[in-house]
Amino acid sequence: MKRALAMARKETIHIRRDPRSLALAFLLPLILFTLFGYALSFDVDRVPLVVLDRDQTPQSREVIEAFNGSPYFSLVGAVNTEEELERTLDRRDALIGLTLQQGFAADRLNGVPAKVQLLADGSDSLTAQLAIGYAQGITAVLSGTRLSPDTGSLDARVRILYNPELKSRVFTVSGLVALIMIIIGAVLTSLTIAREWERGTMEQIIATRVSPGEILLGKFLPYFAIGLLDLAGGITLAVHVFGVPLKGSIVLLMALSALFLAVALGQGLLISTVSRNQLLANQLALLTSFLPAFLLSGFFAPIDNMPAAIRIITYFVPARYAMTICRGIMLKGVGLSILWPDVLALGAFAVLLFMLAQKKFVRRIG
Repeated sequence: MKRALAMARKETIHIRRDPRSLALAFLLPLILFTLFGYALSFDVDRVPLVVLDRDQTPQSREVIEAFNGSPYFSLVGAVNTEEELERTLDRRDALIGLTLQQGFAADRLNGVPAKVQLLADGSDSLTAQLAIGYAQGITAVLSGTRLSPDTGSLDARVRILYNPELKSRVFTVSGLVALIMIIIGAVLTSLTIAREWERGTMEQIIATRVSPGEILLGKFLPYFAIGLLDLAGGITLAVHVFGVPLKGSIVLLMALSALFLAVALGQGLLISTVSRNQLLANQLALLTSFLPAFLLSGFFAPIDNMPAAIRIITYFVPARYAMTICRGIMLKGVGLSILWPDVLALGAFAVLLFMLAQKKFVRRIG
């Protein structure tokens, strides 16, 4: 253990003398939290709306006021022809066009379904899809839509759990905690042993009495400490700056996140043992750890919506289990009784990766 700690001290001195590593370790998480927390948002509100009202009656103005009074739409103007409405959408002065045909009020008063046309700018498909859904909800409320002529109206009362305000920031930032650990774990540690090979200092280390396991442990400990600091800082930012709730145990969250951090570090060490230079190690780390964690862990896209073949691949992405753990503890307040399959999966990944890293390293120096 003394030799492993000596290796850890050597690695710590190197990290302290390398400003790029320190910047990547501490500034990059802060930048990512700022970008994902403030700049990237999937919330759709105040969508610019343009109106073509051919009826000009109190009933048509009631519909317009219902749209403009909702938090989802903002009336930017009215036009007199369909050509003007389309030009407004072409210029992106508005994203949604609302058309009320002549005779709208008469149809409503006579009990005939009054038609409302909605035109959406489909070049922004996400905003268009959500805005159309909001618009259909408003028109359904105004019309008192019935399921069929012989049934009563549907009194649907919806209760949203875990994220009542449906803020995308809560979803992304809670998952970002796991993504940060991939960056610190896999990307940074992938350079450690590769750097020794590249600079020719690995032969000097091998000539000492330090065993391969002690070398790997010495490389592991400093980055594990840095990762824990980033983890604590990330959770603090998520809760106190971005308003992400922490409904579960902070101790359990730290412990299970530390387990995932160990998995990421093991993956980085394995990459570093098979790479003779830092450029190759960095590219392999991005390709095999960061990109799968970003795309296949459920960070953005729900795994259930992916093709069957891709869903099978996600089971081999450790970040998938870390996302479930972080969001489960922070947003739902669940414990080990729910999360134990994910914990077992991360434990298996940690043991497997460290065994492979040590075996490959022994083979390299042999």
